[in-house]
Amino acid sequence: MNIAIVGTGYVGLVSGTCFADTGAIVTCVDVDKDKIERLQRGDIPIYEPGLDELVVKNVKAGRLKFTTSLAEILNEQEIVFSAVGTPPDEDGSADLKYVLQVARTIGQNLNKYIVVVTKSTVPVGTAAKVRSAIQEELDNRGVDIKFDVASNPEFLKEGNAIKDFMSPDRVVVGVESDKAKQMLTRLYKPFLINNFRVIFMDIPSAEMTKYAANSMLATRISFMNDIANLCELVGADVNMVRQGIGSDTRIGRKFLYAGCGYGGSCFPKDVKALIKTADNSGYSMEVLKAVERVNEHQKTILFEKLKSSLGNLEDSNIAIWGLSFKPETDDMRESTALVMLSLLLKSGCHVRVYDPVAMDECRRRLSVIATDNTDFAHFVNNIEYCRDMYEATLDADALLLLTEWKEFRLPSWDVISRSMRNQLVLDGRNIFDSEELADAGFEYHCIGR
Repeated sequence: MNIAIVGTGYVGLVSGTCFADTGAIVTCVDVDKDKIERLQRGDIPIYEPGLDELVVKNVKAGRLKFTTSLAEILNEQEIVFSAVGTPPDEDGSADLKYVLQVARTIGQNLNKYIVVVTKSTVPVGTAAKVRSAIQEELDNRGVDIKFDVASNPEFLKEGNAIKDFMSPDRVVVGVESDKAKQMLTRLYKPFLINNFRVIFMDIPSAEMTKYAANSMLATRISFMNDIANLCELVGADVNMVRQGIGSDTRIGRKFLYAGCGYGGSCFPKDVKALIKTADNSGYSMEVLKAVERVNEHQKTILFEKLKSSLGNLEDSNIAIWGLSFKPETDDMRESTALVMLSLLLKSGCHVRVYDPVAMDECRRRLSVIATDNTDFAHFVNNIEYCRDMYEATLDADALLLLTEWKEFRLPSWDVISRSMRNQLVLDGRNIFDSEELADAGFEYHCIGR
């Protein structure tokens, strides 16, 4: 089966590579010439465990190709997936300009029946806009060519995306014709053989399912963070509370961990977009608005704890472990680290940071911020990028754990105690043992205890 994936970002590249690994002939398309040339050389532009080996394997097998021109390969395809970005506008709504550009390109070049599938996270009603854009271009050409549109939202977790794709909890597909359903059933046949759930539904429901799923998970995180902050005030332990409520099968254990806020490319953007969709429909999503407020506040919790412990932060040396928004990725979009770095640097701190994979991404992001904000530019000189987690703690007045990478879980506290100027640890992910740190002479603060 010949398919095209337009957009070689996180969703597009992972999806295209995994489809190729199930036997489909996949062409990944991107207008970024440099990115395509890198991919053709086997240079993977994103960090995802196992992805580089899988790309090389399927390129060698002839099942995975890369190009900059959708027009040139369009009519060789049976299905085209649109996996381009949908960045938030200033008002929080999803910007559909790239999605509609793809639709117009299809309409301008289509010569046979095809199924056009939206893989990007898009608001309800986007498929109808895609259909209209394609049809308008066909009408401008004066041709009558049948096509179908569909919705197939992704539910990949960064750092575990290949496993999620190959062994999904469920595959959600929105269709409006039997022919489109048959085509997508063929594509997902390898998953049906393994008894994974492929759930077919109408297109608006599929579009809504993606936003509802991410918003539910974000809600659980913010709820637990709210509970954690109250636990500190009343003398309860949020870890005990989590075990107590997580054992209730109606609630379950997942996404009940308290911490210093969620980030990434999905939850913040999707919560905002769903709030905006509701606003545009004359309805207010009060729960999600609270979820968003709690999360923004939670990203500052460790900073407030730090000020409470040290007082004046000017000229303090602060060590940070973890920059990415979660482990096993270099993605720093909406990460707590970006909020924390801004607060620390503007307070006059010298910051030493270490992350296993996100150091270059941090340099890039801070460089962009400094370019756009000249007032912030001179603060960037006060950040030092370290070779390992122990170097980051040299002469530190405090250590802040922001991302729960595995290599941070069992540090040598004796070594760290000797290297730090002041034995203060603030654990934003609740991964350390309070008794162990107390025995090692540390003042220890976490979330919700």
